[in-house]
Amino acid sequence: MKISIVTLSYNQRAFLREAIDSILQQDYPDLEYIVVDPGSTDGSRELVRSYGEQISHVIFEPDQGAADGLNKGFGRATGEIFGFLNADDFLLPGALRRVAEFFQSHPRCDMVLGNGYVVDAHGRNLRQVRARDFTVRRYLYGGTQWLQQSTFFRREAFLLSPRFNTENRTSWDGELFVCLAQMGATVGYINADLAAFRIHGGSISGTGRLEDAYREDCRRIFRQIRGREWRVTDDLLRQLYRVEGLLLRTGLRLKVAAGKRDAA
Repeated sequence: MKISIVTLSYNQRAFLREAIDSILQQDYPDLEYIVVDPGSTDGSRELVRSYGEQISHVIFEPDQGAADGLNKGFGRATGEIFGFLNADDFLLPGALRRVAEFFQSHPRCDMVLGNGYVVDAHGRNLRQVRARDFTVRRYLYGGTQWLQQSTFFRREAFLLSPRFNTENRTSWDGELFVCLAQMGATVGYINADLAAFRIHGGSISGTGRLEDAYREDCRRIFRQIRGREWRVTDDLLRQLYRVEGLLLRTGLRLKVAAGKRDAA
């Protein structure tokens, strides 16, 4: 089962080698790796070139943002399974084999979500993210949990979708995934850690730098799917889902702690 991975690279040379190596060292036999760089000036392009033919396709041309870059990358992809990784994130060992095994044993599944970690600039684990409950409703109200770096989807499902929205500057990944779910995509879960999402000073996500733009993108997606504006009652539903998530995370931490005590 051929897997195509696209990496977006833009002035993240400090982390880029770790990202690339985490993919090329997966020891997965049928991998197509594509790197898209619209114009890095920090030596990233030279680093990418140094890998030679280990990288299947390199796209060095201007784009209209991350969503446009991903569309270009996947436009060159020929695999059965798609995934994408930013230049400052990384896959964990054995991730692609787990993904391939899952899709092979679940032929009707269109998208799979795995677990992973949020890490700091030095790669130290900050917290674990356990994927759960990805539905259209839960996405709209913040009642789901998922990690883009640990999410993979079938080529056929992507080709039926409207692709990544180039107007979305903050959550192009979530918009695609909820679009797939709305179209009827079957979602599955791998109970294993597949990847790491890094938060650092230059991050787009996770640092709050684009909070207002992110909120507007979320409201636009809500309007497109629900056909109406956000209401006060929607605020209440969102709060309820947040409380549910807090209770679930607290219960999980208590369960893990109890397990460690029992093991001791």
